[in-house]
Amino acid sequence: MSRIRAAYYDPTGDRYGLPTWWWKGAPDTYATRRQLRARGLRPGGQSVAGQVLWRGVGGERVAYLYRLDLAKPHRPATPAQRRAVGRALLARRTCSTCREVRPYYIPRSLGECLTCAYPEENP
Repeated sequence: MSRIRAAYYDPTGDRYGLPTWWWKGAPDTYATRRQLRARGLRPGGQSVAGQVLWRGVGGERVAYLYRLDLAKPHRPATPAQRRAVGRALLARRTCSTCREVRPYYIPRSLGECLTCAYPEENP
């Protein structure tokens, strides 16, 4: 085991307060939120069960781990939630000046569609 791996190896949690492993060194019974999501799971109210530490840009980085056996299935969005997202995305494509729905998202930096923002370039 290298020095870096040995520095982050603490499966009992004595040194860091949580069971800790090095990058890609955690057991298969733990997963990050992103890994849970890829499997169609969610933490389901459980607390953080472990962590992965590694040296990254700006210092030490951490990824929190959750137990797979306590994870719950991902809840699908309700029809009301889907409608709300659809309306929000439609609002992002509607120009506040000319009120036209554009095939692209209105740039937040401009606050209006490209035709209204640059009328001299768009006849």
